[in-house]
Amino acid sequence: MKSANATLHSRRRSGLTGWSFVLISVILIVIFYFYPMVEALILSFQTGTGTNLVFTGLDNYKRLFQDATFITSVKNTFIYLLVQVPVMIVLALFISVLLNDSKLKFKGFFRTAIFLPCVTSLVAYSIVFKYLFAGNGLVNTFLMKLHLISAPIEWITDPFWAKITIIIAITWRWTGYNMIFYLSALQNIDNSIYEAARIDGASATRQFFGITIPLLRPIILFTSITSTIGTLQLFDEVMNITKGGPGNATQTISQYIYNLSFKYSADFGYAATVSYSIVVMIILLSFLQFKVAGEKNG
Repeated sequence: MKSANATLHSRRRSGLTGWSFVLISVILIVIFYFYPMVEALILSFQTGTGTNLVFTGLDNYKRLFQDATFITSVKNTFIYLLVQVPVMIVLALFISVLLNDSKLKFKGFFRTAIFLPCVTSLVAYSIVFKYLFAGNGLVNTFLMKLHLISAPIEWITDPFWAKITIIIAITWRWTGYNMIFYLSALQNIDNSIYEAARIDGASATRQFFGITIPLLRPIILFTSITSTIGTLQLFDEVMNITKGGPGNATQTISQYIYNLSFKYSADFGYAATVSYSIVVMIILLSFLQFKVAGEKNG
């Protein structure tokens, strides 16, 4: 009996010791993450200018479906999502396979060079891209010298080309980030699997689609979900390169939230509603991606 009591006391003491290490972190997470989330949810059911808010139920959520600017922002964001994310995932996967080649020289240099954009300042690189793709910028100058175009492309002021500029910018920045995940996973694949495939006469392409892709499927799912979340929250590049223009041609949902809160007459209630629309989109798209991955695995 005494032994059992001593064991129980020891377990409780061990549990208290463990909680003492994480308690401060838990308190900070609750204060700075969960509490603001709950407050934002409550705020989404209120409307008014500035701090003069009144409870209006689901009016803000009904307003979403009648708000032309919000619908345009959603369309723009999904264009970035549907074009940029697949391109970035495929490019990161292709580069990681090349850099995993044991015969490649200066691998450390190439890995660092490709990953480097991820650690650059968002504002700084956005401004650089803005000047590179200006009407008289380096990109137009280079293309004209190669006689690929006869007149400068309006990368920033044309609705179509402005979207292309944003897609190029975010692809340049985040491809190296995803590459690191794939490269790490590739280095954990036993070389004997590839050796056995080569002995059986499998070509490099057959090995890629028959071995590499299936073994990287969990990492591909992870990077797809994180890239989706990041694109739905896209703000810095659009704000600094095109400012959402021309008109609202490149405006994203996050930029619209900013405008509702700080640029237009402050409508924090409706801004919170738009914010929670992103949460719903992330949940639905993440569920869909898990579902597709699950069906493939099955």
